[in-house]
Amino acid sequence: MPQLTLPQDGQCRCGRVRFRITAPPLLTMACHCTGCRRMTGGPFSLSAAIPTAGFAVTQGEPVLGGLRGMPEHYFCPHCMSWLFTRMPGIDFFVNVRPTMLDDPAWSTPFIETWTSEKLPWATTPAVHRYEGFPPVEAYDGLIAEYAARP
Repeated sequence: MPQLTLPQDGQCRCGRVRFRITAPPLLTMACHCTGCRRMTGGPFSLSAAIPTAGFAVTQGEPVLGGLRGMPEHYFCPHCMSWLFTRMPGIDFFVNVRPTMLDDPAWSTPFIETWTSEKLPWATTPAVHRYEGFPPVEAYDGLIAEYAARP
């Protein structure tokens, strides 16, 4: 499996908004919820929970889009590419769309969420699957298990 090299740069489809990650993810995920599917136009969305200190927008001004409130989804104002998501009140990570990075090959999902809404043919190699989100008490163990992977 390809390994993440840091720093890693990314951009929207048109290149007007660029960002950089300088820290490895806490987790990688595939979300099968209907909302994510509609926002990506695909069978699921991929995300990497990057520690906030390891994420920076380096060019352009992303705008809040999608459904307003919680979570907050950020897009390029020109091409409308979905770039990252922040959770108000949970400020220690940013969910980055790893497919927007220049080299996303390392971003295999470790967990799948919202499998209760999954398309029957959509599969990933995720190690853990949840009908909704994992229970809050599971996150410390998932993060530790993800960090311990080879």
